Amino acid sequence: MITPLSFYKCLADDTRLKSLLLIEVKGELCVCELMAALNLSQPKISRHLAQLRKCQLLIDERRSRWVYYQINPKLPAWAHQVLQLTAASAPSYLTSALNNLNQSNEIC
Repeated sequence: MITPLSFYKCLADDTRLKSLLLIEVKGELCVCELMAALNLSQPKISRHLAQLRKCQLLIDERRSRWVYYQINPKLPAWAHQVLQLTAASAPSYLTSALNNLNQSNEIC
């Protein structure tokens, strides 16, 4: 079970926090979509997603060649509320990444 300390430690990186909030907003994303949104390399995105899975904040599902990431449905309600409130209350934090994602031609 995730504790508040481990939850916040997992979010103590800009790439992990933005990735998690983008997934919260969009419902699910794959690595190629996060690469486009954050303008980062595949190895860097994959490394951060692996850390978020290790923290039990994300789950993944393979579909053909692609792996899609979603917020872990077993996340405690308080943790899910933090993600929802952060995404809703600080839209400017994600504006650039969401614009990049919307303008991307990536098809996963």
